[in-house]
Amino acid sequence: QVQVVESGGGLVQPGGSLRLSCVVSGSIVTIDNWGWYRHAPGKRRELVASFTNGGPTHYGDSVKGRFTVSRDNAKNTMYLQMNSLKPEDTAVYLCQADGEYDEHGVTRLFRDFWGQGTQVTVSS
Repeated sequence: QVQVVESGGGLVQPGGSLRLSCVVSGSIVTIDNWGWYRHAPGKRRELVASFTNGGPTHYGDSVKGRFTVSRDNAKNTMYLQMNSLKPEDTAVYLCQADGEYDEHGVTRLFRDFWGQGTQVTVSS
């Protein structure tokens, strides 16, 4: 069974940095699309960054130049390096993934799988 799990959140002072991780597990064959989103209280869910295999990475306007996405395909893990954090970056950060997994020798698709999220709080 495919699972998406985020980690790395916490409390950080303004101007600080954090690195979030997103691990996709469960006999994964490929991960075709990844995305980081965030959801702050009273606000709509917002795209942080997303990319498709072989395609460019798209960043939300509010994080461009401060956040960077990377991945380790061998570990089915995506990272979000967040620098120069601001109080307005406070939110639950969620990972989303699409791809293929193996089920008893049969390749199946998984679409729009989400983790539970990890809380990031930026405050002095």
